[in-house]
Amino acid sequence: MEVYLDNAATTKPLKVVIEAMIETLESTYGNPSSLHRKGLAVERKIKEVRKTIGKEIKAKSSEVIFTSGGTEGNNLAIFGVLDHLKDKKARIITLSTEHKSVLNAFNEFEKKGFEVCYVKMDDKGRVDLSHLEELLQKNTVLVSISYINNETGTLQPIQSIGNMIREKSSGAKFHVDAVQAFGKIDIDVKQSNIHLMTASAHKIHGPKGVGFLYVREGTHIKPMFFGGAQESSIRPGTENTPGILGFGTSVKELSKNKREAYESVLTLKEYFLKGIVENIEEVIYRNGETGKVSPYILNVSFLGVKSEVLLHSLESKGIYVSSGSACMSKEQNYSHVLTAMRLDDKAIDSAIRFSFSRYTTREELDYTLNQLKIIIKDLRMIMKR
Repeated sequence: MEVYLDNAATTKPLKVVIEAMIETLESTYGNPSSLHRKGLAVERKIKEVRKTIGKEIKAKSSEVIFTSGGTEGNNLAIFGVLDHLKDKKARIITLSTEHKSVLNAFNEFEKKGFEVCYVKMDDKGRVDLSHLEELLQKNTVLVSISYINNETGTLQPIQSIGNMIREKSSGAKFHVDAVQAFGKIDIDVKQSNIHLMTASAHKIHGPKGVGFLYVREGTHIKPMFFGGAQESSIRPGTENTPGILGFGTSVKELSKNKREAYESVLTLKEYFLKGIVENIEEVIYRNGETGKVSPYILNVSFLGVKSEVLLHSLESKGIYVSSGSACMSKEQNYSHVLTAMRLDDKAIDSAIRFSFSRYTTREELDYTLNQLKIIIKDLRMIMKR
């Protein structure tokens, strides 16, 4: 049996997505900037996808800018807002558990003289709202906080944060990395006072290499590239038409029963976690109250077993999991997310991320639980020798 539990890294594209992309490559291959019939046909289809995404996040279709994915979207949002500012002593705020595409961008602006502030968190990695309120000053120009952490699944109170920014620092822009949230939970960018938001298609059973950046109307963004007038001149270059239309197909499919899928995955996650706790000793799991953590991600430490060893042992049985963020998993450093949450070295060194999709089955989880019990028992015996 093959069990794929690394959906936070990427998801398997749906058949309808693949079919839509093939049709685009074979038939709807015109350049959307061309004035002839083939070009106009593609342009109309891209507009339809823009409208579909806008509806999903309660935004205007004109506020949706297509990108190559989350990393580009995050960089475009951060550099786009900050690069043109003359006041290099302005304050920018984020969390130390953010994705590296955010943290490394903030590091660049710290070198330029910007004041970078990191919000305190509780032991689950959730924002300390009182500390955020203290940090929000008149010179604050940008706050960047992810909707859902990609390693722990911690879900931030985005609406409360957005409202606080509006009240305490109305001139600041609010950027949200929604890569792990879009297509899985309800998002209302206006209600949450979000100015910029990033998402990626391959996290929701769409193709790799395409995503979008929501840019609220009136928010000034300096482009990182220069060329034609595509994507409102914010992201010039010929559009990735197969990717965009595949993305649109995945959004339509996943929006049909998003709430039911959420509840189904939550039930499966609770079932799986209960199986781990009842059958395996010395485990530490980072879950949390319902509504404060994504049901799609579960981070567990199996003490005494190195995560990389367990990962490959599970792989030998056809089970695919992660030892952290896919962007960092090939590096030797400890997870910056778990380190920032003040976990001890033993817990970090043995942490495994299981990430589910709406297509995960109980049969797959039962198989995984059975293999976990056997593998961990064997590995711990070897470690004690």
